[in-house]
Amino acid sequence: MRTLQPAVCILASKRNGTLYVGVTSDLIQRVWQPKNGFVEGFTRRYRVRLLVYFELHDSMEGPSSARSG
Repeated sequence: MRTLQPAVCILASKRNGTLYVGVTSDLIQRVWQPKNGFVEGFTRRYRVRLLVYFELHDSMEGPSSARSG
């Protein structure tokens, strides 16, 4: 079983393309799903598939405040 760790991630459609900023507890799954077309919505509509940045945190409070700040 994988250990889950909260993270902030930024994904992109391409260089200078559409950006997606998100908070997740499973970074591997969050990157894998849009790459393989398993998520409906924003990432599929704008073809957001490339991980360009991530930041790991000890709790969900860290990523939530980083995203809103």
